[in-house]
Amino acid sequence: MFRYNLKFKRAAISLLLLLISGSADARHPLDPADTSSPQATMESFLTLTDEVAQRLVKYRDAPSPASQKVLMQAVFNVGRLLDLSQVPPAARREVGVETSLFLWDVMARLQLPHLEEIPDASAVMEPDGKAKGSADWQVPGTEITIARVAEGPRAGEFLFSPDTVERLPGFYEAVHELPYRRPMPSDDLIRTNQQLTGWMIPMAWVEILPDWAKTPLLGQVLWKWFAVLLLSGLALAAIILVFRWARRRDWGGSLSAYVRRLSVPLVTLALALLLRYLFQSQINLTGTAANVPDYIIEVAYGIAVVWLIWLTASWIAEAIIASPRIHPESLDANILRLAARAVGITVTLVLAFRAAHYVGIPVYGLVAGAGVGGLAIALAARSTLENFMAALNLFADHPVRVGDLCRYDADATAGWRPVGRVESIGLRSTKIRKLDRTLITIPNAEFAQLHIVNFDNCDRMLLSTTLGLRYETTDDQLRFVLAELRELLHAHPKTIHTVADPIRVRFVEYGDYSLNVAIRAYINATDYNDFLAMQEDILLRMMKVVGQAGTGFAFPSRTLYIGRDGGLDTERQQDAEKQVREWSSAHALPFPDFSEDYRRKITDKLDYPPEGSPGAHED
Repeated sequence: MFRYNLKFKRAAISLLLLLISGSADARHPLDPADTSSPQATMESFLTLTDEVAQRLVKYRDAPSPASQKVLMQAVFNVGRLLDLSQVPPAARREVGVETSLFLWDVMARLQLPHLEEIPDASAVMEPDGKAKGSADWQVPGTEITIARVAEGPRAGEFLFSPDTVERLPGFYEAVHELPYRRPMPSDDLIRTNQQLTGWMIPMAWVEILPDWAKTPLLGQVLWKWFAVLLLSGLALAAIILVFRWARRRDWGGSLSAYVRRLSVPLVTLALALLLRYLFQSQINLTGTAANVPDYIIEVAYGIAVVWLIWLTASWIAEAIIASPRIHPESLDANILRLAARAVGITVTLVLAFRAAHYVGIPVYGLVAGAGVGGLAIALAARSTLENFMAALNLFADHPVRVGDLCRYDADATAGWRPVGRVESIGLRSTKIRKLDRTLITIPNAEFAQLHIVNFDNCDRMLLSTTLGLRYETTDDQLRFVLAELRELLHAHPKTIHTVADPIRVRFVEYGDYSLNVAIRAYINATDYNDFLAMQEDILLRMMKVVGQAGTGFAFPSRTLYIGRDGGLDTERQQDAEKQVREWSSAHALPFPDFSEDYRRKITDKLDYPPEGSPGAHED
């Protein structure tokens, strides 16, 4: 990560640093730094900074990815001596590197005590491992403190305290005019670090820049600010172009559209990783901008993951909805879409809280605030929640589906009041196309409370009507009509007669102006139009039966009879009465009902469709 000023006196400094750090190569790279006491931590700090100096010399002489990687690891090891528990996780790496340089620069300008004067493990720890009183130690004449970590994964280690880490930039400002007391790779380590770049950016390119481009601003030279803005703008432009390319085709839930739109989050993640590498390892951001790469990659990672999961969940939902069994506007389809959104929202919240934790935002406070805010939103959106819960009830019960013909009313009695065909069932409301072709939208909370009759779910349909015969009809005429109607319904091939649902033709009452015969029979039809055709055929046959009996239908009106009225057909009246007497003498009077043998004999005897109709006698 380091680059250095070519004006340094390379030969002298290199020789001195190599002599100082000659023992650094003997240390195994995986050996952890000794932090068992203030003395051990200080000794580790001096050793590790000497190792950084040695790596810096090698990197200066031969810049390469390998030498840069070794140098960055050495600086990172110095950062391990700092207690960064109060720094947001996303910024710990960069803060550790930046603060290590400040600490190195400050300590190099101070008169440090001999290592023997710094408390060792026996001075700060009891034999049983407990600390002796206050185990903290301060560099004489300063507020730089090495303190024992009380809790966490590094509990028991002695590290430079969080307060020291926070105040190191101020300590540097206070002492940066003092001369170095130890050999250093430059006259001003922090200033040198601001100018440094990675191995991909030759130092010659930096040296030819004008002086104003090398002026520090907020801890970073100006040309690096311009580089950050330029690269960020190019990355954003590339994402926008890919986004517009991916949106050229409609979503539709197809695999090709899914793959096409998947390119946007993947490109976003790849560019974020590239920017972090360029910002950290090549441009070498410093100052307030040093944490930008980590924040960028954290946000980009969260956005990309949320986007990927959201697209995947939506694609799976739309692929299921595309099957023939699910209507695109049905409640099942809307529930699937809701489930996809719920997955996306859940992942978004989880990653948002994770990102908030990594950048230092108090997550527990956010969760508590979200709970209170959620309660307030729930109270404000009560009607919306009621409609949503009603939608779940409709999903569980499935009283109707899209395309079903239904009757919906608060009254459970029979009738054809509000009837229509369901066009869509959403999460908030249901839309029904009425028979007059108007479209009505009913909130689900209200629709779920109605008496819903689904005609498309009928396994059979009921023919129920009442015939009103004239009062001039004699009792034998009425018996003839009843018997013939029963035979008609039993003989018709589209009627259903079972023990549970028998055919009924009964004289039920003396009406205000008629003798009322109630007729009830199930028709073997599930389509309403077919049912109407069959009902029409039966009613026409019934009219013929009434005519054959020599009687007629009563009218709900008052009639003034004049003497010229021929009255009823006397001949047919006598024939009907004679037929009833014959039944009676033969003990075959069909009252109260037909015998089971006779019922089987007459079943399906009539032709349907009737003679003269299309399709008659085709069998």
